[in-house]
Amino acid sequence: MEQNSIHMLGIHMQSAMSALLIVCIPIAIIWANMRHILLAPHQDPIISREAGIYALYLIPSLPAYGFFQCHVKFLQSQNIVFPTVITTAITSALHILFCWTLVLKSGLGSKGAAVANSISYWINVILLALYVRFSSSCTKTWIGFSKEGLHDIPKFLRVSVPSALMVCLESWTFEVMVLLSGLLPNPKLQTSVLSICLNTSGIFWMIPFGLAAAASTRISNEMGASHPKAARLAVNVTLFLATIEAILVFSLLILIRNIWGLAFSNAKEVVKYVASLMPLLASVAFLDSIQTAFSGIARGCRWQKLGAFVNLGSYYLVGVPLAVVLAFVAHLKGKGLWSGIICALALQVFCLLFITLRTNWEKEVMHFCVETTYTHLVLYNELAFFLLRPKKHRKE
Repeated sequence: MEQNSIHMLGIHMQSAMSALLIVCIPIAIIWANMRHILLAPHQDPIISREAGIYALYLIPSLPAYGFFQCHVKFLQSQNIVFPTVITTAITSALHILFCWTLVLKSGLGSKGAAVANSISYWINVILLALYVRFSSSCTKTWIGFSKEGLHDIPKFLRVSVPSALMVCLESWTFEVMVLLSGLLPNPKLQTSVLSICLNTSGIFWMIPFGLAAAASTRISNEMGASHPKAARLAVNVTLFLATIEAILVFSLLILIRNIWGLAFSNAKEVVKYVASLMPLLASVAFLDSIQTAFSGIARGCRWQKLGAFVNLGSYYLVGVPLAVVLAFVAHLKGKGLWSGIICALALQVFCLLFITLRTNWEKEVMHFCVETTYTHLVLYNELAFFLLRPKKHRKE
């Protein structure tokens, strides 16, 4: 990044924080009415009530999580990762104490869990914000709050909206699976086991997610610096590491399939059901690791719109309909839901692999640089016009 534009990192972070703060409003409204939303498709009343309470008390965590992600990306863009590791480790240790106090000692149950999450997110973002404010590593990139950040919001939205759609279309599929499980026979067992599987998948997904985040930043930086060979090398390294991680996770889940359910429940019925789903879950974890790496590559190359279409087709034209057929028509129940997810992930991986293999990195870098330059020129011209036009026009 050029020295005369390095301060734009801070401006971009301010734009992101402002935009995400606005996005929190409709999400908070949805969460506040979660109980009624869940009851509409005839979900179990008891489960809907508890989910509604949890979502309501989780609302304060929304802006904290958004601000935290902005700070993480701000630091990652400068190849600064150690402070995030430290603050997250501190917060994780405190989170255990918060959960023990608010969930068990106080007897708040799900309310306490939501409050503990909110407190932990705010502590994490405050620690990172203090580092950015006082660290010598960020003196050139963070120059304080500026009105320029508000004018940079359109550029942020042009990139972030397709990226958000790409992520949401994938993530929402798993939430749809939870809703569908509530319509199966014995919904308490189905939702309990599916939640265990989702938590398991989420635990192991964090590894490729971190790899994808690093890959998107590295690839974007290399392409912005007009280094096509370095960008291609970063892609190859990312896919290699993701494949190794996927094989290890798959093997581990197969090995622990008969005992993993005991980490979540003592009920024999639940443990046995979890064990029967573990081979499918291992396959999901394998494919999810690969697709997460590809998604990070897509974000680094600014293929967000293309990635969003791939996810839309893979999950909502293939995955979800197939899951419904297998679960309710073929009576495979939970296994049918996970089989639909596997098919969606396989199609997604194939499409993203095809796109990546056909990429001409020299042309891609040229297009990347032209698009970036054009966007900056448009925004700076708009900002200059606003600042330099006569005052009488401003009043109008």
